[in-house]
Amino acid sequence: MQIPSPDVAELMGNSGYDWIAVDLEHGAFTRSDLPDTFRAIDLGGSLPFARVADCTMTSIKGALDSGAAGLIFPMIESRKQLDDAISLSLYPPNGIRGVGYCRGNLFGKQFEQGVAANPDLFFCAQIEHVRAIDNLSAILAHPRLDAIMVGPYDLSGSMGLTGQFGHSDFTQALSRIAESARSACIPMGLHVVQPDAAALRSKIEEGYQFIAYGIDSVFLYNSAERPIW
Repeated sequence: MQIPSPDVAELMGNSGYDWIAVDLEHGAFTRSDLPDTFRAIDLGGSLPFARVADCTMTSIKGALDSGAAGLIFPMIESRKQLDDAISLSLYPPNGIRGVGYCRGNLFGKQFEQGVAANPDLFFCAQIEHVRAIDNLSAILAHPRLDAIMVGPYDLSGSMGLTGQFGHSDFTQALSRIAESARSACIPMGLHVVQPDAAALRSKIEEGYQFIAYGIDSVFLYNSAERPIW
């Protein structure tokens, strides 16, 4: 999701997806938009995830305090970056997340349950730079990592091949990532930006297990564009 609307969130949450990622990196969401957005996704039975704008205390704490059930960390290139991001996401003694009343623990009414929910948070690292590939074994070995997701545009851009997904260097990079993920038994994901059922089936057959499918704005303009008669 990139459109900051609880109505859109409610529609997306009721569309049968396992999770909906609220894009705080490229979307237009403010901190005050998040509680109603996450509530609306919850209402439809999907899990509200957030792709944070960056791996800082402000971004991570804002998303989790607002009720995100999982986080997608952008531009992870090293184990230290992932260590720091996950530490900021977990309450002590497992991390350094600040403890306080918030929407995530129903403003204190579910305080003890909220603090105990540390193990239930879902963490995904985005692999979006060629530098990350050399550090992938260490990244994948983090005990709290649940999945990785390739950012195809940024990864190809870091190789000087922006959008050239058929280039042999790019496909070889994907193969290296996939092999490492399989060896570590970590689900590998990808963003299928343009909704296409055949492309989705192809990615599933290739072994991708954590797939983001489409964007709310792309669903909208694909359906809304005036047909040519």
